[in-house]
Amino acid sequence: MVTVSSPRRVSVLGSTGSVGCSTLDLVERHPERFRVVALAAGSNAASLAEQAIRTRAEFAAVADPTSWPALKAALAGTGIEAAAGADAVDEAARRDTDWTMAAIVGAAGLAPTLTAVRQGRVVALANKEALVCAGALFAAEARAAGATILPVDSEHNAIFQVFETERRAAIEKIILTASGGPFRTLSSAAMAAKTPEEAVAHPNWSMGLKISIDSATMMNKGLELIEAHHLFAMPEDRIDILVHPQSVVHSLVAYVDGSVLAQLGSPDMRIPIAYALAWPDRMMAPTPRLDLAALSQLTFEAPDPIRFPALRLARDALRAGGSAPVVLNAANEEAVTAFADRRIGFTEIASVVEAVLEMLPPSGVHDLQGVAAADHAARVTATGLIDRGLTGNVRAARVASAGAAD
Repeated sequence: MVTVSSPRRVSVLGSTGSVGCSTLDLVERHPERFRVVALAAGSNAASLAEQAIRTRAEFAAVADPTSWPALKAALAGTGIEAAAGADAVDEAARRDTDWTMAAIVGAAGLAPTLTAVRQGRVVALANKEALVCAGALFAAEARAAGATILPVDSEHNAIFQVFETERRAAIEKIILTASGGPFRTLSSAAMAAKTPEEAVAHPNWSMGLKISIDSATMMNKGLELIEAHHLFAMPEDRIDILVHPQSVVHSLVAYVDGSVLAQLGSPDMRIPIAYALAWPDRMMAPTPRLDLAALSQLTFEAPDPIRFPALRLARDALRAGGSAPVVLNAANEEAVTAFADRRIGFTEIASVVEAVLEMLPPSGVHDLQGVAAADHAARVTATGLIDRGLTGNVRAARVASAGAAD
């Protein structure tokens, strides 16, 4: 049984990212309801210090040890505890809170998110990789600790709001919606020439670089499919993906009687964050109100698995199980970074991921050490392919890499 104090004590892991900033925006609008305990960020010491001072946080942690002098200097004389390094971020996750936002992007968020879960409190989960890479482990730890995991991704939050847990047998399937990203209507040839700047120019959402590029490849939807499988205990073949360019219907749940329940809202991440912050109640949020008459129409279409192979790769990884989702995620992170650095082309992102999945057959993963080992192997393999220019053809990459190993 999760109990909370009043005002609710909150911590934000990944406070300087887009989700973290939106969370603090809501928290600061309701000072009577929330008290900030701890903040953690990657390397942006200046922004972290400014947030900590503004919110009167008790503790601030920066993951990058080289940012420690700047954080220490900025917080000198404020009475706010400050620390740096992975252990410091873990300490932020251990602090005594009622509610923790887990919004550290990528595999780096795995350990601190698991630490937060082990405290047995409410964890608002914005880190896809926690469930993609260690879904079964996180679910087991949450049950053991009595923690409550609330999804913050707009799609999973939407499903959570209309998913009748007590009537699970009546649920036929869940349907994740996708905007289709900035390249939804382009051919594969046209996408191959696109730049990082064009890939991050999402038509509806304001997001960080990694998530924006994942949206352009639709890998974000593949990761969300795996996440939904763990969050809602739904088999892969009962999770559909539907492209909805307006990003108004955030996801749907279909029931056996033919009813389909959907959650609608403006494309503003503060809506699902507010739902998670106030859960099981609701709170006022300064978000645009939905005007369906002004929109006039909502459109839907099936995703194209040929132009967007990331969807197929994610389904394959989920079906394979074991280390496959870890490999999928790690290879994608390395490929996205390489694309952002202009070392590979846009369509080569999926090629890298597919090649690494072929080269690293799935194995059992039972703990964070196993996750870390699979993650490391995938990153080494992906960077090797990228550095040697073997990213354009999956089979050629596999053959050439095998030959090099011999």
